[in-house]
Amino acid sequence: MPLLFPLFLLLPGHSPAVTDMEAGAATPAPVALAAQDALSVLRSTGLSGLDAFEFLGKILACGPRLAGSDNAARAVVVTRSIMETLGLENVHVEEVTVTLWERGHTDVRIVGLDSGDIGLAAAALGGSIGTPGDGITAEVVQVMSLDEARSLGEKGRGRIVFFNRPMPPDVLDTFDAYGKSADQRAHGAAAAAASGATAVLVRSMTLRTSDLPHTGIMQYDEGVPPIPAAGLSTAAADRLAALLQERGTVRVHMELGCRTVGPVKTHNVVGDVRGREKPDEIVVVGGHLDSWDLGPGAHDDGAGCAQSLEALRLIKALPVAPRRTVRAVMFMDEESGGTGGKAYVADPLRKTETHVAAIESDRGGFLPLGFTVLADEPALQAFNRWLPALSHLGVTFIRKGYGGVDIHPLSTTGCITIGLYPDSQRYFDVHHCAADTLDTVNERELELGAIQMAGLAWLLAEEGVPR
Repeated sequence: MPLLFPLFLLLPGHSPAVTDMEAGAATPAPVALAAQDALSVLRSTGLSGLDAFEFLGKILACGPRLAGSDNAARAVVVTRSIMETLGLENVHVEEVTVTLWERGHTDVRIVGLDSGDIGLAAAALGGSIGTPGDGITAEVVQVMSLDEARSLGEKGRGRIVFFNRPMPPDVLDTFDAYGKSADQRAHGAAAAAASGATAVLVRSMTLRTSDLPHTGIMQYDEGVPPIPAAGLSTAAADRLAALLQERGTVRVHMELGCRTVGPVKTHNVVGDVRGREKPDEIVVVGGHLDSWDLGPGAHDDGAGCAQSLEALRLIKALPVAPRRTVRAVMFMDEESGGTGGKAYVADPLRKTETHVAAIESDRGGFLPLGFTVLADEPALQAFNRWLPALSHLGVTFIRKGYGGVDIHPLSTTGCITIGLYPDSQRYFDVHHCAADTLDTVNERELELGAIQMAGLAWLLAEEGVPR
């Protein structure tokens, strides 16, 4: 399918025959390469090397990367080293202040049974306070919504409130399904505390039945006493629900050793392919370098960081730099509040830069399908004029949607924010749990995401935002 827009890249070395006199020239006459040819080079270079998977392995070798932890600091060093090895320009780190939270030990079990205690696979939710030294033992009351928890009244006082609303399996897009259930993880403790509860247990946000608990951020409301909060594996939640139905009264003992350490200095990592004509106009590609601590965060979001590094490697391998600068940013602390993205926008270095667009990968390293753009309908129509060219990289749609937590603060500057959108069906099998490991990542699917990011970033850097 022919391109619908004129884009050209100068390639040396393919000039017509020259005379003996002309052969002494230092540089042969350049020949224009159409955008579709440039995108084909990105595709063939990427699929021939699959370097994104190598970058991902190096990041995951640092281990789980809670923002502010030693492992996160190691990942900063590793990704900066990768950028320098790739020959990127302006490689540097930018300071981010985060609140370090530590998990400590976890012990959640059903007690008071004639047959003995039953352990429940559980993990403290991110940001939770710990339990008292001897733990908490209380009767459990099951609820399905925040409103139900708030309306418990005396039925909730002194109890452990158990949120057992599953992700709805009949919703096709699992990110939508996640959005319909994650409120109980984020706000369940505050809702239950309003009824005098002593702690909360929350069913893990996954469609898969397993004994792996999933964690994730939660928050307390001002004026409401903070209470400990833990996620239960889906199998453990089913076990607890069955006993409640059978017996009516069930007691659970909880011990959480988590604590908040305090403010810690960490860093975003930045590196550029400098634009040949408009170097102060920036197109960002990025992911977040931090992960939860139950696993190494292969899909969330080591994949996005590896893809961003690979996107710049591919663009740098083209014979001519793009018109505008393409920048990779490894953002820190997406999981606990997006402080890295906010710090990036607030950094004094931004005063001399104009951000044209930003692309984030934070939905896993699975087969990429398209892009979501936070823009109005005319802008989306303009972007879709590029779809015929991008379809050769496997892009099937460009539609309205969220760009990403890390790049969202850039939208306040007039920057267009864009999210890479892969197939989501397996993402919540591994999301925020110990199963988010390198062996769950397919090398070609990961690379295709990097190629698609590189292709769209290159078009944006050459042409600017389509109008």
